[in-house]
Amino acid sequence: MFGYVRPFRPELKCKDFDLYRATYCGLCRCLRRRYGLIAPMFLTFDSTFLALLLWEPEDSFAPCRGRCHANPLRNMPMCPNSPALEQAADESVILAWWKLRDSVQDESFWRGLPARGLSQLLRPAYRTAARCRPEFDRTVQKCLEELAVLEKEGCSSLDRTADAFARLLQGAAPQEGEQGRVLSQLLYHLGRWIYLADARDDLAEDKLAGRYNPVAARYGSAGDDGALGLTMENSLEMMGAARQLGEFGCRRPLLENIMYLGLRLEQRAVLEGT
Repeated sequence: MFGYVRPFRPELKCKDFDLYRATYCGLCRCLRRRYGLIAPMFLTFDSTFLALLLWEPEDSFAPCRGRCHANPLRNMPMCPNSPALEQAADESVILAWWKLRDSVQDESFWRGLPARGLSQLLRPAYRTAARCRPEFDRTVQKCLEELAVLEKEGCSSLDRTADAFARLLQGAAPQEGEQGRVLSQLLYHLGRWIYLADARDDLAEDKLAGRYNPVAARYGSAGDDGALGLTMENSLEMMGAARQLGEFGCRRPLLENIMYLGLRLEQRAVLEGT
């Protein structure tokens, strides 16, 4: 994943920050237990947000405590193991592996060596995760193949390229029930927003490297932050509309902080180049 989906700490209540930290630490522990010592290296803010979305609604939060993976001398409050953490761990491993493989394809042999090495280290964990979530793995592979074809063609449509990545992240949602439909829409528009944010973030670097960039293909090498900001804002509004239809229990204030404050501040930083 990309690391854009994070809360705005100054506006978080202490209890919501504790919930976020416990979810982050619980997901780290879940990754270590299911996939060994390598997998926690790929823990991101984005996968923590996914775990928060997938959790069954609760009236209150009751953490357990566990040893920190990075510092075993610390005993940290953590979310207890749950199906939501396991699903988020499986899907984050799959996403991390395919992102590494995509980097290998995009870079030259020498520049792609770090991604190639990391993907080999992660391969056993990926194979296990793919067996646990075969449908999601197929969705990710199919969407990345579609995206690769569009990039090879030099596609100038932001909607077509962003849609391919959005459907990839949409596949992380449950496939049944009203809550599943809400999460499907929310993750679709989050995926679209992440794709556009990452494209704008990489605009200068891609220009120097001579790589395809959807923002440059649509607006020219200088981009158009006004137009891009409008379409990214539309995705954020659609996410907010979907969130209002879902049930998130005690995690609602934290999710609102991330969606209404955190993402917008990240968007501003990306557009300003900061």
